[in-house]
Amino acid sequence: MAGIASERARMAVGSPTVSSPTTPHRPSGRRRRVGEDRILSLPNVVTTVRLVLVPVFVWLLIQPGHRDWFDAAVLLAVLGSTDWIDGQLARRLDQVTNLGKVLDPTADRVLLATSVIGILAVGAVPVPIAVIAMVREGLVAVAAIALAMAGARRVDVTMIGKAGTFGLMCAFPLFLAGHSTVGWHHVAIILAWIAATVGLVFSWASVALYVPLARAALQEGRRARQGRSGGS
Repeated sequence: MAGIASERARMAVGSPTVSSPTTPHRPSGRRRRVGEDRILSLPNVVTTVRLVLVPVFVWLLIQPGHRDWFDAAVLLAVLGSTDWIDGQLARRLDQVTNLGKVLDPTADRVLLATSVIGILAVGAVPVPIAVIAMVREGLVAVAAIALAMAGARRVDVTMIGKAGTFGLMCAFPLFLAGHSTVGWHHVAIILAWIAATVGLVFSWASVALYVPLARAALQEGRRARQGRSGGS
């Protein structure tokens, strides 16, 4: 009996530990955040409202015989501020979604392009500022389409790019206010030039930073396709 007991002890010490079948398996790599695939969230609602109100801004600009664009400047400033608001809500409420990652920069570009074209049409923004901003937006849009067609993964917006957009969205309402009848329109013009210069510098700096990010996204997309084709 003693020999059997000692033999069982040696087997227990030397045998490998077998995990319980009820132990959950944790896959390696990036784990999907809970709620990433949701569509309805407070940040997405705020972003959608920003898109819906863009035509209202255009309507305020094109009113016949209307040359005091302060109301349009106020609305544009409010719409621009929602870009910061929905980002804060997404992070603080833990409601970062895949839809929001696409919808937010899309709304930014629609609002920025619309505001630049509209304000340029009424003569409230300097042509060089408008052209430089639009060339940058066009370049980013074409690059995003080309990367998507090439199968690259989505490139997230950088903080420098967001800072550039924020600077421009501060500048354009100030340009409008500078061409309105408010008593501080001279100050508004000066502030507009400062915000536009800072915004354009950050915007074009983000373009340079997007180059290595785009290359990495393209390589990851190709590896993912190769992995799927190899596993099929």
